[in-house]
Amino acid sequence: MEDNTAVRGAVTGEAVAFDGRLALAISNAVVRALASTTGRGPTKARTTFGDNAVFVVLQDTLTKGEQSLVGAGESDAVLDLRRLWQGVMRDSCSREVEQLTGRKVIGFMSDNYIDPDIAVEVFILEPVE
Repeated sequence: MEDNTAVRGAVTGEAVAFDGRLALAISNAVVRALASTTGRGPTKARTTFGDNAVFVVLQDTLTKGEQSLVGAGESDAVLDLRRLWQGVMRDSCSREVEQLTGRKVIGFMSDNYIDPDIAVEVFILEPVE
């Protein structure tokens, strides 16, 4: 990613560069959180930035158990379970994004899709004044 946009951190007021290192750090933080919550992290993650948002798209997220449930026609149960896990991760992931970006997270949204096996974590940041 080659977006070198600089914004003012809401917490510190210092310039924060939204570059590849920051994107990688956020991707790694979300993958770690999922791995510690579900027992397995996704194999691919990519973070992109908007003016007041951070988007993390994940691929290959399902555990073997979840894949078995999907194979048995229980996709809705897997999606319900994923939503519960994402609720558990909300606070810790939001704190980590705040620490990395220097901006307050004011909203978190998350969703999954079974086929293809993708997920998205969206962190809404407090607008810069």
